[in-house]
Amino acid sequence: MNRLKSLMTGVAAATLAVAATGAWAKEDITVALQLEPPHLDPTSAAAGAIDSVLYSNVFEGLTRFMGDGSVVPGLAESWEISEDGLTYTFKLREGVTFHDGSTMDAEDVKFTLDRINAEDSANAQKALYSAISEVNVIDPQTVEVKLSEPNGNMLFNLAWGDAVIVAPESIENIKQTPIGTGAFKFDDWSQGDKITLSRYEDYWGEPATLETATFKFISDPTAAFAAVMAEDVDVFAGFPAPENIPQFEADPRFQVLIGSTEGETILSINNKQAPFDNVKVRQAVAHAIDRQAIIDGAMFGYGTPIGTHFAPHNPDYVDLTEMSGHDPEKAKALLAEAGFEDGFETTLHLPPPSYARRGGEIIAAQLAEVGIKAEITNVEWAQWLETVFKGKDFGLTIVSHTEPMDINIYANPDYYFQYDNAEFQSLIAEFNKTADPAARSEMLAKAQQMIAEDYVNGYLFQLAFPTIAKADLKGIWKNAPTQATDLTAVSWRE
Repeated sequence: MNRLKSLMTGVAAATLAVAATGAWAKEDITVALQLEPPHLDPTSAAAGAIDSVLYSNVFEGLTRFMGDGSVVPGLAESWEISEDGLTYTFKLREGVTFHDGSTMDAEDVKFTLDRINAEDSANAQKALYSAISEVNVIDPQTVEVKLSEPNGNMLFNLAWGDAVIVAPESIENIKQTPIGTGAFKFDDWSQGDKITLSRYEDYWGEPATLETATFKFISDPTAAFAAVMAEDVDVFAGFPAPENIPQFEADPRFQVLIGSTEGETILSINNKQAPFDNVKVRQAVAHAIDRQAIIDGAMFGYGTPIGTHFAPHNPDYVDLTEMSGHDPEKAKALLAEAGFEDGFETTLHLPPPSYARRGGEIIAAQLAEVGIKAEITNVEWAQWLETVFKGKDFGLTIVSHTEPMDINIYANPDYYFQYDNAEFQSLIAEFNKTADPAARSEMLAKAQQMIAEDYVNGYLFQLAFPTIAKADLKGIWKNAPTQATDLTAVSWRE
C-alpha cells in the first residue's frame, strides 16, 4: 500500500511539474515535402529532393551552406590554399564517426572525391569537380586536393550535396540505406509515404535538439492544405498551394515564411532537337511567354521575373527581362522567318511540382496563340529524370534549377537542354580560374547576356519558397540557398 501511495505521489508531482512548465518538451517533428526522392544517394542523382531530406541532416561535406547562403567549415575545420591556387590542404575535424560507428578520416574524403571523378561516375555535377586532378592522404586528419587549374569556386562547390562525404564500406547500399556523419541518422523509408530519421547520439558537433524527424511526402496541393490545416504535419517546406497562404497568415496557430530560393524556373528547350536548333524559333518561344501571367496564374503572385539563368538576389544579377518580353506578334513573325508560318507541334513534359503542372497549362495556351501546339505529358519525378534529364527525349519541359549559382551548366554541351557554345565554354573556364572579384562579376554579366541572346531557354521566374509552420517552431530556414530542410538547429519553443 505504501508503495502504491508513493507511486501515486510521484505521478502527482510529475503532473504538477508538467502543469508548471506548460508541457513536456516536444522532441519530434513531422515535415511535409512535395517531392519524394527517387533514392537516397545525393552523390549520384540530379534530384534536389534527395538533398531536401538528407543535406546536413544525414550527410555532410568538407564545407557547407548556411541558411543565409554563406559557406562555412563542415567536416573540414580549416584549410590552406597554395599561392598558385592549385593545392588545397584540408584539416579534418577530430572524432567524427559515420552512423555505423566507423571513423570518418582522410581516406573517406579521398574515396568520395575520386568517386566523383571516376569514369563511371553518376554524379550529376561532375563538371564542378573536374579540376581535381589528385587527392592525397597526408595523415588520417589531413587531405591534400590538387587541381589541374585554379578554381575560385572550389570551396563553394564542395558545399553542394553532390560532394558530401561517403564511406566505401557503406556505398553499395547507399541508395536505400544512407550512412553519413550528420546530426541525424537514417531509420526507415516507407516508399510513397515517409522517411524517418533519429538523433545521432555520437555526433561530433552540437547535437540536434529534436530526437526524431519524419518527412512526409504530399504531392497534391489540396492534400497539402488539408494536412497543414489539420495539424497532421508540423511544417510544410516549399508549400505547393500559394492560393491558401492568406488563410494561414490569418491563423495564429501558424507562422508563414516567404523565402527566396536559388531556383531559376525555366521553360527548358531541347536545343538540338529540330526546330529548336534554330535560334529564331527559340526566340519566338520566349516572346510567346507572358511571365507575369504565369506568376499570377500558377504561383498566385509569388515569384520574381527573370530574363536569364541567374538569381535576382545575387549582387551580380543583370536584369535582361526586356530582351524576351511578351510579344505574340513578334513571335509569329520570327516563326515565319524560320519557315514555320503555320507553327509546329512539340511536346511539353511536366514533372509534379505545382509551378510545372500549373504553369505548363498556361504556357501551352500562350504557345498555342502563336501557332505552337505543345502536347502536355505529365510525368513523375523519377520518369522525368530518366526520359528528360538523362534521355533528352523531349521538346520542352518546365523545371526549377535550385542549385546555387549554376550558370556553369550552360558550359556542358551534354547537359539535358544540349546548349553547345564554345565561346560560352571558354568564358566559364576562364571564370573558374579567376579570383579577382571585379573580373568575376564582369564575366558573370557577360555569361548572363550570352545565354539570353541565344534564347537557350525560356526564362520564367525565380521560385519563391513559402513555408508554413506551427507558430512555436523555431530554427527552420526561411530561404533556400540550396535545396535542403536543415533540422540541425530546429527546436520547439518552451
